[in-house]
Amino acid sequence: MTTSEKNARTCNKGHTYYKSSDCPTCPTCEQERRPTNGFLSLLSAPARRALENNGITSLQDLSKYSEKEILQFHGMGPASLPKLRNALKENGLSFRN
Repeated sequence: MTTSEKNARTCNKGHTYYKSSDCPTCPTCEQERRPTNGFLSLLSAPARRALENNGITSLQDLSKYSEKEILQFHGMGPASLPKLRNALKENGLSFRN
């Protein structure tokens, strides 16, 4: 098994972190902006960013999309769908067919 070399990086806010990939996301900044409530707080950071980057910030926005369309977003995986289905159902909504 090979190990990837991690490179030190510093974000715009001055946080130093180490990454082995080209991903520019600072883990500290990402943790600071994580919602504490609402359906976006249930998701992993990549899944949350996938929705936010596509303008989906409310359950009403989410209900305009099909599950298939949501899965096409970069960062969204099938593990997030049950959480999203549940959140929609609790609010009387569902994915578009």
